[in-house]
Amino acid sequence: MTEPTRTPDRDPLLDEALGWIVRLKTGAPTRADVMALQRWRDQDPAHEAAFKAAARLYRHAGIAARELAAEPAAPATVVPMAPRPRPIMTRRAMLGGAVAAAAASYMVVHPPLGLWPSLEELSADYRTGKGEQRRVAIAPDVSLELNTQTSVALRAAQDETRIELISGEASVAAKHGPSKSLVMLAGDGRITASQGDFNARCLDGVVTVACLGGAVTVTHGGKSIALQPSEQVSYSSAGMDTAAPVDTDQVLAWRSGLIIVRDRPLASVVDEVNRYRSGKIIVTNTELRRRVVNGTFQLDRLDHFVAQVEQLFGARVTSLPGGVVLLS
Repeated sequence: MTEPTRTPDRDPLLDEALGWIVRLKTGAPTRADVMALQRWRDQDPAHEAAFKAAARLYRHAGIAARELAAEPAAPATVVPMAPRPRPIMTRRAMLGGAVAAAAASYMVVHPPLGLWPSLEELSADYRTGKGEQRRVAIAPDVSLELNTQTSVALRAAQDETRIELISGEASVAAKHGPSKSLVMLAGDGRITASQGDFNARCLDGVVTVACLGGAVTVTHGGKSIALQPSEQVSYSSAGMDTAAPVDTDQVLAWRSGLIIVRDRPLASVVDEVNRYRSGKIIVTNTELRRRVVNGTFQLDRLDHFVAQVEQLFGARVTSLPGGVVLLS
C-alpha cells in the first residue's frame, strides 16, 4: 500500500492559513471572524506572504482560488451576528489578493466555493451541520428529517404549510387533509403534497425530488409533473427533466447511515463524502476523477474512505492540515 506523502518542515504561518481554510468549511463563521481575517493579513508582511503561499498551494490542488479574487466587491447588507469565542487564527488565505473590507461583508452573504454557510443558511429556522442529521415536526401533520448541511426556513402562507429548502436534503412526510397542502419551495420551483412522502435534494443549483409514497406534484418554469411512488424528477435553471423510476432504498440510504453508490464517477462520490466528512477531499487527477465506483459506505466510518480509494485505484495521497486530503 502506498504511504501518504506529506509536506515536511511546513511554515507555521502557512499551517495557520491552511487551518483556517478548513475551519471556514466546517464551522459557522460570523462577520467578526471575516473582519479578523482582514486584520491578520494586514498585521505583518509575513502574514501576507503566508496567504499568498496558501493560495498558490490550493490553486495547485485544483481549487479555483482565482474565483475569490474575481468576486465583485459589491456592498451588501449583513445581519449582525454575535461573535463566537475562537482561537486567534487566520482565515485570510482564501479571500484573494484584492479583497478588502467591503468584499469581506459580501462574502458573508455569498461565500466563495461554499467554504462556509451563507448568511441565508445561517438565518434558517432549522439547520444541520456537517455530519449532523435531525428530525423536526413543523406541524402536527408534517415532519421533516434533515440530512447533513441542510437549511430549512418556514414561510408564512394562508391555507397551506409552506417551507423552503434553502440547501441540502430533507425527507418529508405530509399527512394533511384534502383541503390543505404542504408546499416546499426549492430553487426556483415548488413541491406540493397533501398526503405524500418525498425526498428533496437542493445542491449546486439542481433540485431532485423523489416520491416515496402518496402523490407529489413538482412545478418548475410553468410545467408540472405528478410523481407516483418510486418516481423521481430533477430541475435546474436549464429546465425540468421527465419523471424516471428511482430506487428509493438508495435515495433514503442516508437515513440508515449509509451512502450507496452505483456506477458513479469518483469525483461525484467524493463530493458526496465531503458533505459528511470533516475537512475536504480533493481529486486532482482528471483520469482518477472519472474512475467508476460501486459500493456502500458507512457514514460513521468515512475516515476509511481515503484508504479505500488509495487501495482500489492506486491513488497517491497527500495529507494537509485540518483534514484536507489530495488524491492524485
